[in-house]
Amino acid sequence: MKRRETGILGEKLARDFLKKRGYRIWETNYRCPEGEIDIIAKHKDYLVFVEVRTKRSREFGSPEESITPAKRERLRAVAFHYQQTHDNLPPLWRIDVVAVELNQKGKPSRIELIENAVGEA
Repeated sequence: MKRRETGILGEKLARDFLKKRGYRIWETNYRCPEGEIDIIAKHKDYLVFVEVRTKRSREFGSPEESITPAKRERLRAVAFHYQQTHDNLPPLWRIDVVAVELNQKGKPSRIELIENAVGEA
């Protein structure tokens, strides 16, 4: 399985996982000059920006450990840009991470939601 295929599979698994937990998916793969975010959803009273990290092994750490400080800043910048360019959004927002680990056969061995994983600067 190639890296891009792994990412696409992880995002699909994350969307299904989030829907089962009451998230309403608004957009996927939102791009702007500041960067890209995998999923934008509404959960309860929150606008939620979701970064999905998928890995096939822990050789270089867990999926959530792959979010660098620079990536955190880009995620915040994308979230701010989205809020500035869209109307009628919930006033509360957060950035969540969905960590997906796949086994050797490409099946999920772990899917974990980390709410508010990237706090405000």
